[in-house]
Amino acid sequence: MNRWLVAGAGGMLGRDLLDVLDEQPEKVSVTALTRADLDVTDPAAVAAAVDGHDVVFNAAAWTDVDGAESAEPAATAVNGTGVAHLARACAERGAILVHVSTDYVFAGNGEAPYPEDAPTDPVNAYGRSKLAGEQAIAQLLPRHGYVVRTAWLYGAHGPNFVATMLRLAGERTHLDVVDDQHGQPTWSYALAERLVALARSALAGTAPAGVYHGTASGQTTWYGLAREAFALRGLDPRRVRPTSSDRFPRPAARPTYSVLGHQRWALAGLPAMQDWQGMLCAALHDPQFTA
Repeated sequence: MNRWLVAGAGGMLGRDLLDVLDEQPEKVSVTALTRADLDVTDPAAVAAAVDGHDVVFNAAAWTDVDGAESAEPAATAVNGTGVAHLARACAERGAILVHVSTDYVFAGNGEAPYPEDAPTDPVNAYGRSKLAGEQAIAQLLPRHGYVVRTAWLYGAHGPNFVATMLRLAGERTHLDVVDDQHGQPTWSYALAERLVALARSALAGTAPAGVYHGTASGQTTWYGLAREAFALRGLDPRRVRPTSSDRFPRPAARPTYSVLGHQRWALAGLPAMQDWQGMLCAALHDPQFTA
């Protein structure tokens, strides 16, 4: 029986990974480590945690995008150096590493979906910290390292945009939502399913190592996402009004175009992920998604 490790098991994606692994027809041995259980910035702790495992999922991350602007060394310690510790431990033990990265490694000023091999150019500290992790995997674990970039995640087990919009629907008559940032809203559970499928392909030797883009197909804006969520919940989407990003200034610059291409899934024998509307519909009909 293969042994699988989930680092960051207490977060939204980590909890979905545990659910997906529990639902697998072929049971596997799973070790779940939360942030309290494993400090990825501690190389000795990482080495001990990875020991004896065949697959390691890294869902542990510094995710405070705005906070990283004033604490970039701390963010990089987790998202960069911590990932290097995991990659080195996996390399020494022959384990596969499936690491979750972000669209923020790109400048976000394009006009067509970014392919997996597009030049990176992060515009904020968070993106730089995540790029450091990607580079560590490429250097230390080139044959068994898998980087899956995702974006605009929402799900049942943590705070997220969709849940916030539906909560505010009960508190406000109208919501003003930015309509000048383009991306791919992605259900964390669907991403977890894809990560497990990729790991299984990697174990079978049918998925080449490297970068994949784990986002829903299609594209929309935050305004479009909010309207669709309202409509699916039987709320009047006209209550959502478009506005621009300059109405909501933030410490960290946000990419205006974060749409990712999905060409490399075919190399792993997997299709591109579902379109964002269908994915959102499935998520909002999931009993766990109570927002």
